[in-house]
Amino acid sequence: MSLAPVGRVDSRPAGWDAERDQLLGRRISDLGLEIAGTRVERLVHRLYDELAERQIALRPPVYLSDQWGCPDGTPLIGVPFYLADARLERIEAEHAGALEGDDEAMRYLRHEAGHAINYAFHLYERPDFAELFGDYGRPYRERYAANPLSRAFVRHILGWYAQKHPDEDFAETFAVWLTPTLDWRTEYAGWEALRKLEWMDRVMKDVASLSPDVPELTEDDLPVSAMHWTLGEHYASDDEAFPLDDARQFDGDLLRVFARPSDAPQGEAAAEFLAAHEGELVARIAYWTGEGPGMVRALIRALRDRAAQLGLRAAGLEAATLIELTAFGTAVMMHWRYTRVFRGTHHEASR
Repeated sequence: MSLAPVGRVDSRPAGWDAERDQLLGRRISDLGLEIAGTRVERLVHRLYDELAERQIALRPPVYLSDQWGCPDGTPLIGVPFYLADARLERIEAEHAGALEGDDEAMRYLRHEAGHAINYAFHLYERPDFAELFGDYGRPYRERYAANPLSRAFVRHILGWYAQKHPDEDFAETFAVWLTPTLDWRTEYAGWEALRKLEWMDRVMKDVASLSPDVPELTEDDLPVSAMHWTLGEHYASDDEAFPLDDARQFDGDLLRVFARPSDAPQGEAAAEFLAAHEGELVARIAYWTGEGPGMVRALIRALRDRAAQLGLRAAGLEAATLIELTAFGTAVMMHWRYTRVFRGTHHEASR
């Protein structure tokens, strides 16, 4: 899941570089991470309070894992381990360019609770589930075509996530239904998605008092105790290479954003500008496109390397340059989202 551009970390505490390097060299399973007494515990209590307000008896167990998730078919909720330690939150923010604030974290928790509810009560087996949400057994694909104008789906997590799969549609609908500050009847009046919310309201009343059995957590569910690799290896696994077949492909775009050395001899080097704002650009573009930060970061670094080769300079206002880069990066990543193909203009012209 993508992160909202919130909670950026701009200041470095004294000795932070050395402490970060030491942490990156340690195995995650050896960090002694626990939920008790942390921000995660507070957020989970908030989720449980929201379920209690809806008179839902089930309290899905929560554990620390490598990412947000709910093991397939199992009513357990995995929460990213870095949210249980302020130092690890800082490292995550530096790497991803953003960190979940409480509101964003609650969006994810409600979403994962929707999966847990679906699995616990086997709601996906109901005939009316398929009628509203589609075939639960449909193959699950990371790449999916979304219609930003559709009114058949709720909007909760960005990236039009409800359109990814019937299971995600259910989880997103549940999350909207559960959100205590949202008047979903008014928000979705006239939308086809309102039928799903009204169905959710009826079905949740039917199962609210039930307490299904919840399986014990196993190492197959990837708790932190099973993560026997270093923190540095965890983040290195996110690094990707941007699939350009010609480094010149974006030269024209870069020249619209930056200037040639002869036109702005005193300007900041464009490569340095891109490096300095990498985290912010990754967070913003990932947020609006729904693409993972790894590929967005690969794009920014490919642009940085090409800008360095061309010797380009930043000539305009910082804010305007960031807007241009965010718009351009969003266009590129949306193309990637729908095609998974990048070709140089010489290929396109010959088609």
